[in-house]
Amino acid sequence: MARPIWSGAINFGLVTIPVELYSATEDHTISFRQFERGTSDRIRYKRINERTGKEVAFSDIVKGADVGGGEYVIIEPEELDQIAPGRSRTIDINSFVDLEDIDPIHFQKTYWLAPAKEEYSKSYSLLLQAMEKTNRAGVASFVMRGKEYLTAVRAGDGLLVLNTLLFPEDIRDPAKELKSLPEVASARGKEIDMAVNLIESMSDEWRPDEYHDTYTEQVEKLIESKREGKEIVAEAEPSEPTKVVDLFEALSRSVEGRKKGRAAPKSPNLDDLSKADLDKLAKELDVKGRSKMNRDELAKAVADAQSTAAAS
Repeated sequence: MARPIWSGAINFGLVTIPVELYSATEDHTISFRQFERGTSDRIRYKRINERTGKEVAFSDIVKGADVGGGEYVIIEPEELDQIAPGRSRTIDINSFVDLEDIDPIHFQKTYWLAPAKEEYSKSYSLLLQAMEKTNRAGVASFVMRGKEYLTAVRAGDGLLVLNTLLFPEDIRDPAKELKSLPEVASARGKEIDMAVNLIESMSDEWRPDEYHDTYTEQVEKLIESKREGKEIVAEAEPSEPTKVVDLFEALSRSVEGRKKGRAAPKSPNLDDLSKADLDKLAKELDVKGRSKMNRDELAKAVADAQSTAAAS
C-alpha cells in the first residue's frame, strides 16, 4: 500500500478537512543506465565540492540564490519554513470555478486526496458530493517540498482529485517562442466540409483503457531481440506531408475509408455512463442547467433531450 507524500488539511470557508495526498500516476518508461561505449563501465554522478573535489553528503547541501556578480545568498531549509508558517500544511481554496473554464495547458500532475482519518469522512464526502453536483473545481494553493503549487481540487470517481496547475508566468508566449505565428489561410468551403466530415467519422467515446504506450513496448522488444541476438527490424518511415493540391483528394479518400471500415455506432446505454460522459452528452445536446445536476438528473435530462431530438 502506498504511503501519502503529503498530509495536511483542505480549508474552504470556515471548514477544515484533514487529508492525505497520494500520487495518482507513475512513469512506466524504461530506465536506462549509462555506460562508456565499448565497455561495461557504469557512468555515475556524484555531488562534488568544486573547490575541494570531495563528495558532499546530501544532508550537508543547502540552497544558494544567485544575486549576480558571482555572489550567492545561502538559504537553510528551516528559513524557508519560517517565512510561510503553516503554508506547507494547508490547501487553501480561494474560489470555485467551472472546471471547463480551466484551459488544459495549465494542468500539470494529478494526485488523489483521501481523508486523513475515518472520522473526517463525513466532511470529506460533503465536499465531494457538493463539487460533483456543481461540476466546479476549487482553486487552491499549497506548499509541498519547499515549492508553492497552484491547484484545482475537483470531484473524481468517488474521491477528491488534486491537479497541480501551471502559473500564468510558467506558460510561454507563442509569439515569442515561434519563429512566426502560423497564418490561418482561408480554406474552401468544400475542404472545410470534408474535414468536418472526416472528424465526425473518426469521433468516438473516450476509452483510456484502449490506449497503451506502444513506444515502450517497442523498446522492450528491441532489448529482448538484442539479448537473444536476433536481427532488428526497422519500422516504416512516417508519412510524407500532404501537398496542397492533393488536400481535397486526401480528405475525400480518408472519409470514404472510414465509411467502409466502420459500422454505424450504437447509442450508448446511459446507465453505463459516468457523470463526466453524461455531462459531455448533455453539452452536445445543449441541455440547460447541466452544471448543477447530479448524475441521475443528468441521465434523465439526456434521455429526454435524445427523445426530443429523435422525434423532431
